[in-house]
Amino acid sequence: MVIAPDTIELTRKPFVAPTKRKKWLVIQPKSNTPLMVDSGKVSMPLNLMMVATMANTHFDIDFLDERIGDEIPQDFSEYDVIAMTSRTLNAKRVYGIGDRAIAQGKKVVLGGVHPTMLPDEALQHATSVVFGEIESIYDQLTQDIYEDTLKPLYKPGPEMGWKSLTEMPRTDFRYSRISKHAKNYSERLPLLATKGCPVGCNFCCTPRIYGKSFRTRDSDHMITEIKAHQDYAGKANVRFSFMDDNICFKPAYANELFNAMVGMGTKWNANISMNFLEKREFVELAATAGCEMFNVGFESVSPETIKYVHKGSNRVAHYEDVVANVHKQGIAIQGYFIFGFDTDTNKSFQDTFDFIMKNRIEFPVFTIATPFPGTPWFEEMKPRIVHFDWDKYDTFHYMYEPAKIQREQFLKNFIKVQRAVYSWPGIYKRMAGRKMDWVWLVNIAMHYFTQRLTPEMLM
Repeated sequence: MVIAPDTIELTRKPFVAPTKRKKWLVIQPKSNTPLMVDSGKVSMPLNLMMVATMANTHFDIDFLDERIGDEIPQDFSEYDVIAMTSRTLNAKRVYGIGDRAIAQGKKVVLGGVHPTMLPDEALQHATSVVFGEIESIYDQLTQDIYEDTLKPLYKPGPEMGWKSLTEMPRTDFRYSRISKHAKNYSERLPLLATKGCPVGCNFCCTPRIYGKSFRTRDSDHMITEIKAHQDYAGKANVRFSFMDDNICFKPAYANELFNAMVGMGTKWNANISMNFLEKREFVELAATAGCEMFNVGFESVSPETIKYVHKGSNRVAHYEDVVANVHKQGIAIQGYFIFGFDTDTNKSFQDTFDFIMKNRIEFPVFTIATPFPGTPWFEEMKPRIVHFDWDKYDTFHYMYEPAKIQREQFLKNFIKVQRAVYSWPGIYKRMAGRKMDWVWLVNIAMHYFTQRLTPEMLM
């Protein structure tokens, strides 16, 4: 039985570790899905680097990343605590490691989206589950580890709330860089300037994790961190990915940060809500600050579907103006499109294809509507979901039959639209005039990937 999070006392003074420090093994597990997840160059896991940076204050830390080729030991006798993060698509892998560690008498701490959404399930394979983020409950967790009084669930109580991002130490990436397989990481470094997204799409996990909160990190701290990465690289032209759910939810903060980044020589990409891109001056500032790509959740070109998923920030009638604003500043678009909602029809695929080709979206990403556990939509769709195999919760497997499209036709259309967009003529039309760069290379890789797709792979 999970204890009520509000009963956990979180107001103790910071804990001072004994001279003999306990040892953590922090693990980034791989996923078992074969469909372009954890393949190629993967990003350094910012969340676990933040965990390792903080935990190193009181513990000795080893870090392993299965995605790049690090091997998880069978024998955990060297460690006191095994700490892992889990998404839904690697939950089974995480649980297997957790079971093995517990059988060896080790403490297992699980965090990440999936344990946050399903803490009761996760606790069957762990000693403790961290709800949302470890930073806000770290002092309590640390003392409980040393006093051997670990609780099953750690969650910020209402009297404290989430910890200020400004209080969090600058992330130390050395734990990733020392791996002999570090060459398998992308050169694009992850950054985090904000947390949360109050938009409230019914298919999204973020509102469940952070509620309606939205926190920002002081812009001067961000600039200091960027400069530290530049100093480490020995050059100004360092590429970053902002991992924020929605970096621009507070426009005044985004303007302050982007203005501070002007002239630094960096290149970056970020997730952003559609409505902010309607403002020409905002896009111009982002371009001047070094933005080379925006990751935009179009989700659908159907107003009916946008209403169905409660995404009020998207106004379909403004899509083309938004794309024009972004392209005019030389910024590329990674556009996300979801198929499989009950509002979709066979025509939805053609309409999406036409929009992408007309507006020359450089990097379209197609996914299948996936009700993730813990979201309101999951509970609504649960009676219709065809399986609960977490390995396949990668947004690329068939989940349920949409109200207006039968399974065979849906899968046929889902493959057809991708092959058409990433056909050689489709690539040349969308990318015409763009110099050869990494976006071209992604398109070429997607051409070969989409040609191999079969309906069986998506079941």
